[in-house]
Amino acid sequence: VQLVESGGGLVQAGGSLRLSCVASGCTFGNYALGWFRQAPGKEREVVGTISWSGDSTYAADSVKGRFTISRDNAKNTVFLQMNRLTPEDSAVYYCAAQPFGDGSTRIGSYAYWGQGTQVTVSS
Repeated sequence: VQLVESGGGLVQAGGSLRLSCVASGCTFGNYALGWFRQAPGKEREVVGTISWSGDSTYAADSVKGRFTISRDNAKNTVFLQMNRLTPEDSAVYYCAAQPFGDGSTRIGSYAYWGQGTQVTVSS
């Protein structure tokens, strides 16, 4: 399974970005997906997760109401729409796949990880 993120970059506070993660080498519909982030000197943390069907999603309290996770199974792609970004959102963002999962928030539940995409929010 390979996961490739894109869409990161530099944006001003209050702006928006849309991250994408394309999966290959798997039956995409069999996987729950998650977005995680890691800022310098901090532990990796969950941002949002989505079940294999897309019917169930989770958003961390820190991003709830600003970030939305979605998926397009026909395109083997999971998205993270990020609005009203703040400097505290600056981090490397990773997507991850959980085989036959329910969208766990636990990092250890995810077997496959992308290389990450950098998001930098300037004040």
